[in-house]
Amino acid sequence: MMNILITGSNGQLGREIHRQQTLLKPGTPFYFTDKEELDITNPQELEKYISENQVDTIINCAAFTDVDGAENDPESAYLINDTAVGHLARIALEKNIRLIHVSTDYVFDGHHYKPYRETDTPRPQGVYGKSKLAGEQRIMKKHTGMIIRTAWLYSPHGKNFVKTISRLVKEKKALKVVYDQIGSPTHAGDLAYTILQILKKSPKNHHLSGIYHYANEGVCSWYDFAQEIARLNGSSCIIQPIESKDWPTPAPRPHYSVFNKQKIKDHFNIPIPYWRDSLRQMLTENPNG
Repeated sequence: MMNILITGSNGQLGREIHRQQTLLKPGTPFYFTDKEELDITNPQELEKYISENQVDTIINCAAFTDVDGAENDPESAYLINDTAVGHLARIALEKNIRLIHVSTDYVFDGHHYKPYRETDTPRPQGVYGKSKLAGEQRIMKKHTGMIIRTAWLYSPHGKNFVKTISRLVKEKKALKVVYDQIGSPTHAGDLAYTILQILKKSPKNHHLSGIYHYANEGVCSWYDFAQEIARLNGSSCIIQPIESKDWPTPAPRPHYSVFNKQKIKDHFNIPIPYWRDSLRQMLTENPNG
């Protein structure tokens, strides 16, 4: 039986893993921790917690995800997205612990215009993407974990595009949303299911390694995404398409961050839902966000 540590458990993905933990063998010990329970930037505290609880599997959902905030606070972004990941990678290697680490489409510059493969060269443009890539490199250097890159994550929890647009289309008569950034929305519940299925299908002593891309099937712009959110909310709010240059942000955003997901499909034989279907399911089950 696995002893599974979940870091960043109060985030979107961590909470979805918590909700779906029964997908694994009944009685599987899960240790759900956030920064209040476990400081992953403190290597001594981290090692002590892992040893005391005999952890043999780590799913690292912890991250500094404020993309614009990272531009003003690179020290915090690198501490959590890079240095702390290095601690996890080292301990995983020393104690033969399986590590699954979640990364981002922001490691790419968005100038590719065909779905990104795991073998494509990362070229992050902002501090957030650079710090996440640095964390990936810590793991790859030690050959000690699996990296799952995802994009446009949303859920009923926390702050995300779906919840924000769902609120705004009920409050406003019109909204402006960029149409020249293209990607694939990802329901955190689908990613949580995939991670748990990977663990379920992998023997306890099987070493998990390599980079994998995961997002929901299909492609859209933020404008298309907002239109569908408004439609599913039954809103008459007018969504106006604008260019990124008309909505400047401190951090650059990839204009194209669609993933090629064939590798994760082939290796684990896990179906990936279409983004519209997952969005509809989430809004149906959580009509108030």
